[in-house]
Amino acid sequence: MPFSLSHLSAGFMAVLVGYTSSVVIILQAAAAAGADAAQTASWLWALGLGMGLTCIGLSLYYRIPVLTAWSTPGAALLATSLTGVSLGEAIGAFMLSSALMVLLALSGSVDKLLRVLPKPLAAAMLAGVLLRFGINLFAPLPDAPLLILGMLALYLLTKRCVPRLVMVVVLIGGTLLAGWLTPFHLDGVTLLLTEPVWMSPRFSWHALIGVGLPLFVVTMASQNLPGMAVLHAHGYHPKASPLIGWTGLTGLLLAPFGGFAYNLAAITAAICMGKEVDEAPARRWPAAVWAGIFYVMSGLFAASVVSLFAALPPALVAAIAGLALLGTIGSSLHGALAEEPSRESALITFLVTASGISWLGIGSAFWGILLGALVWQWQRRSPPPLCR
Repeated sequence: MPFSLSHLSAGFMAVLVGYTSSVVIILQAAAAAGADAAQTASWLWALGLGMGLTCIGLSLYYRIPVLTAWSTPGAALLATSLTGVSLGEAIGAFMLSSALMVLLALSGSVDKLLRVLPKPLAAAMLAGVLLRFGINLFAPLPDAPLLILGMLALYLLTKRCVPRLVMVVVLIGGTLLAGWLTPFHLDGVTLLLTEPVWMSPRFSWHALIGVGLPLFVVTMASQNLPGMAVLHAHGYHPKASPLIGWTGLTGLLLAPFGGFAYNLAAITAAICMGKEVDEAPARRWPAAVWAGIFYVMSGLFAASVVSLFAALPPALVAAIAGLALLGTIGSSLHGALAEEPSRESALITFLVTASGISWLGIGSAFWGILLGALVWQWQRRSPPPLCR
């Protein structure tokens, strides 16, 4: 595997953004399921191990940057829907959701669905998903102006001089700057291997229907479809069914240890697919392999990773995530709005996705692409006689 600092830094950024953006939601979901401290650590062990192995295996096989992730909307769903559900019943629901993903992949329906997805709408959905990270880059500006403006200046200067190392410099420089401006302490961080805990599944109709089915729908609509859209938006066109089938199979195997859902990544995937990683798209796949290595490490030391991320200043984390995705947001907006015939439908897709709405337990990315596709189809039709 070719080695480059830009590959390594992009992989690390993907893991950093993935953990810092939603690890708290995972902890809330585990608490709602009644998991104790050891079981909660096992959840993070299973998630890190599963994401790492699928990132490494799929990226090496396809030679494209395939990033997987846990289902953040799924975790949010679990945090609010597991009341009255035992831990064993929750594990059974996780297994049903993963089994349905495997069956869907075997049917080949995912690829049929993606063939009719217009590229401008896919780019608009990606831009809408990533927009909040760009906004969050500047949200801490009133409270930490020197940190945010300093990191922005460092980003712009490095982008002009050594673009391939931009995020390496920003990460190191930003951390040093944050430590100088607002010192943070790592006294509570200890290096300790996490031990997996087996949690026997139980199957009850109310948990399977009330938790398992919604988890499957949310993971497919809000994670896997945007994940494939990200791949397509960056010029990668693998068959969707094998990718989703492997993530579903991983969920089946690791659900008893707390792996509630695995899916294709969207936000973190974009970090490993930009020009900052490598000018040639065919040489960007090692970044996903490095992300997989860091995910495995984060799983093995899950409890330590959580305490480490909790010690970092929130403004630093927001700035790193926003700067890492700045180029992708810009290119996605350009791809979405460049063509006049599809501009209005792409704009609707972008606005609905960026709104962050959740309806019927399904996130805004699904509703954005659905409404945008309806408008796109309507505008392609011949106008009725009264409008001619």
